[in-house]
Amino acid sequence: MKLNHTVTGPDGALPILLVHGLYGQGRNLGAQARRLAQTRRVVTVDLRNHGDSPQDDRADYPALADDLADLIGDLGGRVDLVGHSMGGKAAMVLALTRPDLMRRLVVMDIAPLAYAHDQTRYIDAMEALDLSLVTRRSQADAALSAQVGDAGIRAFLLQNLDLKASPPAWKLNLTALRAAMPQIVGWPDDMPAGRFAGKVMALRGARSDYVDEAGEAALRAHFPQVRIVTLKDAGHWLHADDPEAVAETLAAFLGDGQGD
Repeated sequence: MKLNHTVTGPDGALPILLVHGLYGQGRNLGAQARRLAQTRRVVTVDLRNHGDSPQDDRADYPALADDLADLIGDLGGRVDLVGHSMGGKAAMVLALTRPDLMRRLVVMDIAPLAYAHDQTRYIDAMEALDLSLVTRRSQADAALSAQVGDAGIRAFLLQNLDLKASPPAWKLNLTALRAAMPQIVGWPDDMPAGRFAGKVMALRGARSDYVDEAGEAALRAHFPQVRIVTLKDAGHWLHADDPEAVAETLAAFLGDGQGD
């Protein structure tokens, strides 16, 4: 599958590929892309069933990883890979199955394990909106507030609403994402451990519970060389909560793309 993606920054060094999380799209990582593109070639991507990328019934991690592998092939065959949440899991699956495709790996606020929470409540909320009555984003926000109380999460979800369509429509493939939710919040049983020898950083938000003691243990089991960094002023959406700190931490870890 050919994924929609945007390339910025100078040619030359190894590209940095930024991968968003569930219900997101490439532009969610725009602040980090702009900072990194000062010195590196940066690629932001829409995963399948998100943004402007194609839609498909499959939304499991092997499929997401295969899509990323195809994109990396088009980009020259090797990248520094950064993934948030669902995108971080896809990045870890790729690192463990195709370690040759990346130099360094960053996973943001996620661990290689199955989570007990379920994100289908947001699908319920989006599907409950009568989009035929919506002409402005403010209308959709008001209607969505009945089921999603957090204004920040509503704004995040509403980035996926295409008001130019007639009638307005969600860019997300909600049907496929609902069906795949057990796989999305889960972790593939057959993943090998310790196969990626490159440098790994796990960046987590202090106000998030996604990477607790069990998450740390899972990260170290799969990536023994992992460096875990905590941002004190951030939650799960750390790239939105503290964009500058995330960008500078990424820039320092990824460097100029040379060496190992």
